[in-house]
Amino acid sequence: MAKARTELAVLSALFIAATGVLVFVEVADDMNEADGQAFDHHVLALMRPYPDDPGRPWGPWWLKEAAADITALGGISVLGLFALIVIVFLLAQRKWLSAVLLPVGLAGGVALSEGLKAVFERERPPVAVQAVETINASFPSGHALLATVFYLTVAVMLTRAFPQKRLKALVLGVGVLLALLVGATRIYLGAHWASDVIAGWAVGAAWAMVLWLAAYAVERFQKRRHASLQDHETRERTQAATKV
Repeated sequence: MAKARTELAVLSALFIAATGVLVFVEVADDMNEADGQAFDHHVLALMRPYPDDPGRPWGPWWLKEAAADITALGGISVLGLFALIVIVFLLAQRKWLSAVLLPVGLAGGVALSEGLKAVFERERPPVAVQAVETINASFPSGHALLATVFYLTVAVMLTRAFPQKRLKALVLGVGVLLALLVGATRIYLGAHWASDVIAGWAVGAAWAMVLWLAAYAVERFQKRRHASLQDHETRERTQAATKV
């Protein structure tokens, strides 16, 4: 049963990674076409229903403040601080592989984000509609990408600490929710087109699954090596006993 669950988890991770890549390719292909641009402008118009004040997003004033707070959860400074806290905890628990995996994953996410932005060089929504400051290219959303990588990776790590299925599902659900909220606030605040965020979610999910698969492969290799060493020691003891 345990082996079947593990194989299902591996297949699920492979499926999510492949789907993420395919979604990104599709969105990247559509963003410069008429249909893709129409979709982005339609979503932006829904978020900016006040022609006399294009910088004012839909909803009450406090919703904008709340969105600004939530969007910071996908910023590199906040994620770096959270990552440092989690890494210290993992080191204290002697979870060496996870402690290495998390910063590698976050650094890889930054490299993916900046590299893809440099390749596509897409302009952001008009400055007049942006409710937050932006500094680089628009596609894909770095906040959505990094939040997806970080919160999904941490959520998967935490599922190992809970034997109950409902707690595992709760932890994963919280990780997904945080990633979705960060991306949604980027659209709401006018920092990104909707397709930027969808692409960021797709790449982030794919990268998070690649990290999990890499960790699984390393753990499996270590278990096989440990089992091989045990078998070798057992054979040596048996041979020694036979000689005696």
